[in-house]
This record gives sequence, C-alpha cells and structure tokens, in this order.
Amino acid sequence: MSLSYLESTMKQRVAWAVLILGLCAIPTLAGDWLHWRGPEQNGVSKETGLPDTFSVGEVGKNNLIWKKPIGGRSAPLIYKGNLYLITASGSGLTEGERVVCMSETTGELVWEKAFNVFHTDIVSSRLGWTSLTIDPVAGSVFCHGTQGHVYCFDAKTGAVKWLRNLTEEFGRVTGYGGRIVSPIYDSGLVIVGMINSSWGNHARAANRFVAFDSTTGEVVWWAESPYAIRGTYYSNPVVSVINGQRTLITSGGDGYAHAFKVRTGERLWSYRFSEGVANPSPVVDGNLVYAAHGEENPGGGPIGKIVCLDASKVDAKTKQPKLVWETKKIQLANGTTRQGIRFGLASPAIADGILYAPDDAGELYAFDAKTGKGLWTYKYGTVSRGAPLVVDGKLYIFDVNAKLSVLKLNGQDEPQELEVLPFRSVQGQGFVETHGTPVAVNGRLFFCTREFMYCIGKGDSKPTTPVYKPLAAEPALAEDAAPTAIRIVPAEVTSAPGKVVEFRVEFLDANGRTVKAPEGAKIEWAIPTPPVPMGATAGPPALNGEIKADGAKAIVTVGKLPSQQGYVSAKLGTIVAPMARVRVAPQLPISVDFEKTPEGVAPGGWVNANGKYVVKKLDDGNKVLSKINNDSRPPIARAYSYITLPTSTGYSIECDVQASMVRSKMPDMGIVNSRYLLVMDGKDDTEFANERTLRIISWEARPRINKGVAFPWKEKVWYRMKFVIDMEGKEAILRGKVWDKATPEPEAWTVEFRDPAPNTEGAAALYGYVTNMLVTEDKTLPGSEIFYDNLLVKPNAKK
Repeated sequence: MSLSYLESTMKQRVAWAVLILGLCAIPTLAGDWLHWRGPEQNGVSKETGLPDTFSVGEVGKNNLIWKKPIGGRSAPLIYKGNLYLITASGSGLTEGERVVCMSETTGELVWEKAFNVFHTDIVSSRLGWTSLTIDPVAGSVFCHGTQGHVYCFDAKTGAVKWLRNLTEEFGRVTGYGGRIVSPIYDSGLVIVGMINSSWGNHARAANRFVAFDSTTGEVVWWAESPYAIRGTYYSNPVVSVINGQRTLITSGGDGYAHAFKVRTGERLWSYRFSEGVANPSPVVDGNLVYAAHGEENPGGGPIGKIVCLDASKVDAKTKQPKLVWETKKIQLANGTTRQGIRFGLASPAIADGILYAPDDAGELYAFDAKTGKGLWTYKYGTVSRGAPLVVDGKLYIFDVNAKLSVLKLNGQDEPQELEVLPFRSVQGQGFVETHGTPVAVNGRLFFCTREFMYCIGKGDSKPTTPVYKPLAAEPALAEDAAPTAIRIVPAEVTSAPGKVVEFRVEFLDANGRTVKAPEGAKIEWAIPTPPVPMGATAGPPALNGEIKADGAKAIVTVGKLPSQQGYVSAKLGTIVAPMARVRVAPQLPISVDFEKTPEGVAPGGWVNANGKYVVKKLDDGNKVLSKINNDSRPPIARAYSYITLPTSTGYSIECDVQASMVRSKMPDMGIVNSRYLLVMDGKDDTEFANERTLRIISWEARPRINKGVAFPWKEKVWYRMKFVIDMEGKEAILRGKVWDKATPEPEAWTVEFRDPAPNTEGAAALYGYVTNMLVTEDKTLPGSEIFYDNLLVKPNAKK
C-alpha cells in the first residue's frame, strides 16, 4: 500500500466529514425520502396539499395517480425520481426476495434484482420487512436481506457494487418472526445491527453492529452491547447529533436502548427498559429519545412501556441517560387510566410536541412529548406493524388486516376520521395484509400493500419545496486537530493461508473524523496473543504469520496453517486501536480428521462453531467434532458452522456422522453445499410410512426445495454423507448419498434434485439440531449426541 493511497484515503474521509458538516449546517431540502421515517427520521413529512380522501380502485380517478402489482411490507424510498423497495418475489421454486426500482411519476419498473433465501427460519409472509438505505452522493442503494446479504446496488442501473453475507461471514442469526434490522447510511458508512456469534472475541452471542465502508464494503468498525440478548429484534437505528456528537441510537435484542458514536462504534450510553427484546425504532427530538417495547418490565408490573430519555445528560459512572418520563400508567385527559399496554411492534412518530405511539392491538396513543401526559387514544384496527406518518395536518396508519386510516389531527384534542380504506385481495378471497408505512414526498403519498404499490396525489397540484430541520451542528473540524483515537482498517478480514493482508491506521478526533497524522507519528504494530477466555485455563495461540510495519500501514503475511484466526494490534503512544480481527478460512481441498485440534475447542477459522461444536475424544481414542447438546436455546440447539468462504462454488462435501437416541428421539444432522442442506432427519415421517428420511432442503422454513426419501438410519452407526452440486446451464444438479461407513459406497445417489433457480455459491458447512434436552428447574439434561469426523471438501472434477 503506497503512501499516496493513504493520503488519498485520508483526503476522501476529510472530504466526507466536510460534506456531512455542510449538510448539518443547512436545512435539508425536499425531493428525496432517504430514510424510512423521512428526512428528520421521526415519521414526519412537511409536504402540503395532499388530498383528504382518495380511492385505490381505478387509476386516474379520485386522486389515484398510479398503482402497480409490486407489493411489499416496508416503506419505500424516493431518490432522484425513482422509488426503491425490497420485497418478496416469485413463487414455488423461484420464491425469494428482490430489490426493485420504479419510476416515481409512473410506477414503471426501471430495474429489479432477485436473490434466493436460505439459512433462516423466516417464512415467506415475513420477507422484505427491512427498509433500504441510500447514499445520495455516490448514488448507492443498500439492502439487508433475510438470508443475510448486504448488497450495495448502483441506484441507476441496479449493478452490484459490492456484496457481503452477514450469516456466513459473521454468524448472524434470525428468528421466525422476521426480525432483522434495516441498514442505515451515514458519514460514508453502512451500519447494520444483528444478533450474531462467530469466533474469538465474537464467539459469545450478542447484539452487535457492523459498519461497512459504503464505497468498498470493507469492515470499518464493530460495536456490541455488553448485555445478555433476549432474542432477535428489528429496531431500526436513527442518527442524531447530541452534545455535539454524531450518534447512532437504537433499541436492541437485549432490552436496552443504546447510543454509539456513528463513525467509530464507541458505546456512549445504554438504558435498560425491557425484560425482552425492544422492536420499535426510537425517535429523537432535540436531546430527547423516545423508545418503546411490549414485553415484561424490569422490576415487574404492567407489561409494555414508553420511556423518554434525555441523552444530553449521561451519568459518567453508569453510562445511563437521565429518565425524563415513562408510561407505567397512562393517565388520559378524559380521566381514565390505562396500564399494561404493549407498544411492542410498531414504531412511534413525533410531531409538534406530540408523540404518536401505536400499541400492538391497533390503538393509537397520543402523549405530550415533554411531560408524558396522555392526551387521547384512537382505535384504528386490531393488529399493528406499520408506523404512523404525520403530514399536512393528517396522520396515516395501517392496520395489518387490510385497512388504512386517515385522521385529521387537532392539536392535543382528539382527531377526526377522514377516511378508512379497505383493501381486497386480487385473488378475490378475503383481505390483503398491510404491514407497511406510508411516505410523502414531492406532493404525493406512496404506500404498499402486500400486493400493490400506490401513488396518491392531486392531479393539478404542484410540489412545494418544504424545508426540514437539520441535525444540530458538530464542532468545527480543526485543520491541525490532534488525534484522540486511532483505528485499524479493515477492522475484520478473511484471508487464506500464505496470503498477504494490508492494514492501515486512521487518525481520528473525538467525533471520529479523520485528521492528519501527528508529526513523526510512530505506530507500534503487533500480532498479539489473544486473551484467555473467561473460565478457561488457557487461551488460543496468536495468529500464525509475520507483520511488517511501515508507519501508518502494515503488511501481514499469513502462515501456512490451513485454518486459524487471530488479531492485529496497533497503538500510538498511549492511544490503542481496537484490535483488527483476522480469519484464515480453509481453502479447497480440505481434509480434517480433528486429531490435531485440542479437546474442548472448535476448529480455528470456522464461523459460528464456538459454543456450538467442540472436539471430543471418544472411548476408542478417536477425536471427533461433537455438537453441543446441553443448551436448548434455539441459536445453540440448531446451528450451522461455516467452514469456507461464502463465495465458494463448484465443490463437493463429505463427512462421517453418527448420532444417539435420547428419550426416544433422534436429532437432525447434515452437511451444507452452496446454501443447500443435505440432512438426515431424525423424525419418523408419516409421508414415508413413519420412517426417518434423507432430505435436500434449500430454505428451512419454506418448501422451495424439500426433496425427501425414506432412509431409516439408526443410532450409534457411523454413516458417510456425500453432497455434490454441479451447474448445467442455468440449473443446479443436486446429488446426495448416505451409506453405512462399514459398507462400500453405493454407485446410485440416494436423493437428487434439479433446481432452476440455483444458489451458485455458498460456504461449506456442518449442521446439527438437538431438541431433546430435558430442562428442569435446576439443570438441563443433555439431549442426543452428534459426532462428525473425516471431513472432506474438494473441487468438483472438471468435465
């Protein structure tokens, strides 16, 4: 890496800082809708002249400008005359997700990019529930898909600029409820929250946040909550400037509200307000942060709560912001009292000093935002998912059960109902679900049901140019500012044995902005020995490799070990950078018998193996990989361990497997090739005369592919599994076989399938699912054991 490259990188980041400061210093103009909650990220549009009533039947009548049969479950974004949305796509073998770009004025499709779904329990009715985010300077659109893809698309053409997969690279997990987090773009970064468990200091399952360089896809920083997770979640972050610090604010899967420095990920504060996950996105007004949940409360009492926090007043010891008010009991203006209200699924909005918060049962609550005094409630439906939009003196909100309510607001007094629009399914049977959140920009209202996208507006109206309140100003960036922190970029990298990895140090001020290197700055680079994990007597070895330092850059030559992991450190005097994480992924061909791996640990270089798989010595002296069988929590009981890169393609995988029966039940175990699972199913299947089965599955929660054959496998018998995938034109040929290892390999394949919508790449992995633990009040009795041995992953023979 040349010095000119480093100087160029620094100049680019300084330019970004100057641009962001400039954007903060002037009001935000209308024309684009780049955050799902609008220019102020609070559910408010300042458009005027929107129609009080409209219909959704015939285009051109009663203010319906256009509608198109592209539905969704989130909020669309508007950028430079186009509308962008992530949504479900296809059906049957082609079912998956897609990002679409449509003309804002006509609804005509400009481009679309479809991609498969895999490695998730999320069902098709919950696809496409994240919202997109946009870099308006570079013209990039970013999405976080159900399968873990983080795509960077060119906004004009849909071309892929870069792609990361959070699941296979970082061990991201999902839950049945569709709970994944929307990305947010800010300050040249794309930031995504998740629940994950990967390796090393990220082996512990936690609520973490990763920031990618929006141009290159490099990992710039990691952040995490130190608190125990309660489950998966979908609270989307917002960005604000508080006490002069550009801040990312979000609720989490640990029951806390959190604040992090946008540019570095440094945690500023946390506030515990729920015993479960907190799904609604917070809203911010000045220094006040409003967060909601619908779970048990700390200390007991009624379920559900809203808190108002003063983020400008943070206790230095506890790192907690000041609580201004909370809704343990809601005293309404009419004298009635409410408590036990679940504000757990839809996000609130704030406008003109009033907080509008939907509860889970379709009732809208209005509060005085400064005092928390209850003003009024309005029953608009039965199930809440979508958030309210406040615009032009009106409030728009969806009930999931096919209904959009339009209310005329009346200050602190009760609103007036203007319109209630029902939506019938185009199939002619029942209602269509409506989960989304409307947006209003350029004199028009845009929203989607599960089946259609709609554009509403007055035909003769001319768009105005409303001005939005800018974020508060950050302190000016001094040209000669001394660094108060440094960081290593990339913050995480995956390499191969013998390869060279380049790192650089960036010098930062207190707001995370890039500054010049101090005169004569000397960076001390090292490959440190990892710390000993809590409860262990010894820690893992340092990364096997050599490091050559040259000022603010370092070149690491990775050793020839086939798979490993470790860290790179850097410090400037007393300023220490967070360690960069280095994973050395195994390269094909791979042959592992686990004899050289120490007992009680997982193989190095594998993702999502720590805490779920360990090497164990059997009574006969043979070392094998064993699935953890004494923890019933879903992310541990059922786990994939990813071995190779997510870009691996054209390979076969083989492995010996064995399982035991416990409490009359067997586990599931299998191998993964290119995001397809070949699984020995432990259940007795009624479809196959109550026999156990062997299956090829592409998406666990949906039968996109679920090809099964009877295979009455037995406990405590070593079987050999083999899974080969070949491409023939645009189709994938999937072939799997299993046989008793004590017998010769059969010529015939046990199960085969031809996929016309193939996964063309994906990490090789092992799979195990143990459900028959017995959980008592004081202990957990183990479930079935699963053993793996003699793993072989190799390229397919050339044809």
